[in-house]
Amino acid sequence: MNSPQAIARPVTAHITDKADKKVRTAVLAWVVVAVYYFYQYVLRSAPSVMMPQLSQAFGISALAVASMAGLFYYGYSPFSLIAGAAMDRLGPRGVLPIGAAMVGVGALLFSIDSRGVASFGRLLQGAGGVFALVGAIYIATKYFPASQAATLIGATQMFGMAGGALGQFGVGPLMSTGLPWNRFWMAMGVVGLLMAALLIFLLPKQESRPQPENWLKTATLALFIVFKNPQSILCGLISGLLFIPTTIFDMTWGVRYLQEGHNFDFASAVMRSATVPFGWIIGCPLLGFISDRIERRKPVIVGGALILLICLACILFRRPETLPPYVIGLVAGVASGSAMLPYVVIKEANPPEFGGTATGVINFLNFSFSALLGPVFAGLLQYVSSSAPKRELEHYQAAFLPLLFGVAAAIVLTFLVKETGPAARQYSYKNKQVFK
Repeated sequence: MNSPQAIARPVTAHITDKADKKVRTAVLAWVVVAVYYFYQYVLRSAPSVMMPQLSQAFGISALAVASMAGLFYYGYSPFSLIAGAAMDRLGPRGVLPIGAAMVGVGALLFSIDSRGVASFGRLLQGAGGVFALVGAIYIATKYFPASQAATLIGATQMFGMAGGALGQFGVGPLMSTGLPWNRFWMAMGVVGLLMAALLIFLLPKQESRPQPENWLKTATLALFIVFKNPQSILCGLISGLLFIPTTIFDMTWGVRYLQEGHNFDFASAVMRSATVPFGWIIGCPLLGFISDRIERRKPVIVGGALILLICLACILFRRPETLPPYVIGLVAGVASGSAMLPYVVIKEANPPEFGGTATGVINFLNFSFSALLGPVFAGLLQYVSSSAPKRELEHYQAAFLPLLFGVAAAIVLTFLVKETGPAARQYSYKNKQVFK
C-alpha cells in the first residue's frame, strides 16, 4: 500500500513542472517582445545617420528631414494609450503581431522616395513600435515577481537602446560604404513582417477571463483613473524631461552637432553619438537593479538625473579634446537610464489591473514631449543660425541650452513623487498596523 508521502510526491512534481513551464513561457514571451522592441529602436534612430541621403532623395533641408524623422513620435505617442488599453483587454498575443506588421509596412513605405508616402510610413512605424515597449513591460510586471520589476523594465529598455546603438553604429558604416538608403528600409520592412508572423506563433495564448460587456467604457474608465492620479502626471513629466536629451538631441541632432559644431568626420561623429544609446544598454538594467536592491525609486532617479545634467553641460560647453573620448557620452547614456524608473513608479502607484493602461499613459506623456518639442528645437536651431552661412557650435549651444533646465526640472519634480518602492510600502504597512 502506497504511503501518503509516496502519493504526494508525483502531485508535487506535477505542480512544480507546471510552474516551471509557466516561468519558461513567460521568459520566452518577454525575450521575443524585447527583440521586437530592439528592432523598432533600430528604425527609430537610423535616420540620424542618413540625413544627407534623405535630404537629397526628398529634396528637402536637413531641418526638414529631422522634422520628418520626428513624425515617428506623432504615431508613437497617441498609440501608447491604445496599446495600453488593448493590452489589458486582449493580452500580448492579440495585439503585438499587428503592431510589428504596422512597423514593417511603415518601413516599406519609407523606402519610397515620395515625401508624403514616406511621412505616412514614419507615422506608421511609431504607431506600431509603441506596442513593443508596452507589451514587454506588461509581460515583465504581470508574469514576474514585483521585486524584479525595475530590473526587468530596465532590461527591456536595454534591448531598445541596443537597437538604438545599432541604428547608429551599424547603419552609419553601411551608409558610408554606399548602401542605398531605400534598400535599408526595404530590408527592415521585410524583417518587420517576418517578426509579426513569428510573434503569432511564439507568444502564449491569453488566459481566458470574463470580458466586460462595454469594453470601451471600461477602457475609458481605466484611462480616467490613471490620468486622474497626480503621480501618473508627475511620472510622465519626469520621464519625458529625462528622455529628451536622448530622443531629440542625440538621436536626431547628435551626429550633425559633432560634425558642424566640432568638425568631426562622419564616421567619428557616428561613433561618438552612438555611445549614448550604448550607455543606456548598461544604465537601464543597472539602475533598475540598484533600485530593486535598495527597494526605493526616487534616490536612483535623482542620482541619475544629476549625473546626466553634468554630462549634458560638458557635451554642450566643453571642448571634446578636454574630455576622455567616448566616456562622456557613455556616462550620459548610463545616467539617463533613470528615465525608465518612472515606468515602474506609475505601475506601482495605480491599480494592478490597469498595468497596461498605466504604461500606455506614461508612454503617451513621455513621447508627447518628443513629438511636440522636436520641431521646436529644430525651429530654434534654424532661428539662431538663420543669418550665418553655416551652423556653428554657438548655434547648437543656444538652441539646446533649454535641455539643461528640463533635466533640472525633472530633479525637482522627483521630490514631489511619492516613493513606491517595496521599502516604502513595507514602512507604510507597518505604520498602519501600529495605528490600528
